[in-house]
Amino acid sequence: MTPRLASGTLVSALIRRVHDAGGAAAVLARGDASAGGILLLTYERGTNPRFFERGIGPQGEPALLPSGPAEIAGESEVASYWQRRRARDSDLWVVELDIARAERFIAETMGFN
Repeated sequence: MTPRLASGTLVSALIRRVHDAGGAAAVLARGDASAGGILLLTYERGTNPRFFERGIGPQGEPALLPSGPAEIAGESEVASYWQRRRARDSDLWVVELDIARAERFIAETMGFN
């Protein structure tokens, strides 16, 4: 088993990196600081909402996985999705990022290649 950083540490690092690069980031819901799942809501200039989360990829390695609906009709659908997820898992972190190439920031910060 590979050791991994605590969820709260990863969220803090990600938010700091996004802010340093001129983007915006906010925690929508705090989860368990040590081992909570992390659901990431990404935007690019306030448009094109997409969800990602830390999980296990096809090769059995930690990976950044797409999550949520394939197409999101509006902000109410965005909120509805993450709130449903949070209702089922109170340890889940929900983090919103608004920055170009958010996937790259997430992958670099969380150690996915």
